[in-house]
Amino acid sequence: MADFDVFNGDADGICALTQLRLAAPHDAVLVTGVKRDIELLRRVPTGAAACVTVLDVSLDKNRSDVLRLLEAGVEIFYVDHHFAGEIPEGAGFKAIINEASDVCTSLLVNGYLKNRYLAWAVTGAFGDNLAKSAEILAQQLELSEVKLRQLEKLGTYLNYNGYGESVEDLHFAPDALFRLVSRHESPFAFIADGREHFERLEYGYTDDMAKAAAITLAPGSADQSALVVLPNEPWARRVSGVYSNDLTNQYPDRAHAVLTEKGNGRYLVSVRAPLSRKKGADTLCRRFETGGGRAAAAGINDLPEAELPRFIAEFSHHVWGA
Repeated sequence: MADFDVFNGDADGICALTQLRLAAPHDAVLVTGVKRDIELLRRVPTGAAACVTVLDVSLDKNRSDVLRLLEAGVEIFYVDHHFAGEIPEGAGFKAIINEASDVCTSLLVNGYLKNRYLAWAVTGAFGDNLAKSAEILAQQLELSEVKLRQLEKLGTYLNYNGYGESVEDLHFAPDALFRLVSRHESPFAFIADGREHFERLEYGYTDDMAKAAAITLAPGSADQSALVVLPNEPWARRVSGVYSNDLTNQYPDRAHAVLTEKGNGRYLVSVRAPLSRKKGADTLCRRFETGGGRAAAAGINDLPEAELPRFIAEFSHHVWGA
């Protein structure tokens, strides 16, 4: 029997697990993948696990496997901020779940650990595009502006690395990146000691974002909502989520949808509610078969081309918060 650490392959998942394993080191089987690979608990075999830690993936999307493992006597520790639905009960299930729009998994783990690895929590929050939450929390660190912006960059780059249709699209496999990151007590130690890794992410991010910035808005975009379609290219798949965040930060009163063409003729969709009204992204995306996420940021993993006109119409007329 083994322990399993199951985590989203983005900045929030990596920074959350880094905090936990710095606080309580132990060997575990790592289960992760690209950011959109969220039904991760199906990869934990019945009868193989004694204890499972789950970070930053929706309970609602993993419910059947949670119940399967609980019925087999597995202990589960679940920390997340996405839509959860009904939360299981039982002595073997411990959960910290908060769906508030200003919270992420790294911040929930930070609260659980009582600020023990605060800089990693700030990095995860920046990566999840929660700049206000990150900056408020970072006040306790009394950082210079230069140091604070280093955490913001690292969080953004870790998040950027999680996007892709497959691990082959990424600069680092998420489990490998976690192993590199989690050796360090602080993000600043990673930036200094792993300079070549940091610079690899920085160069890739800068290059991909420049390509995305050259794409024009799709017809029908307006003051309230804007849509961008990116081509079926590795750079576009890598940049889809962070480019959505960048547009949201530039135009905080506008909702955004970034659609990336896939090889199967379908679309990967990233949706961001207006930064000034962080509501509604999840409810919109859950209307589509492979959609999910949270109030401020959500997506659809595999939107059929035939559904594209419906998505555009519903996105354009969606009520974005109060």
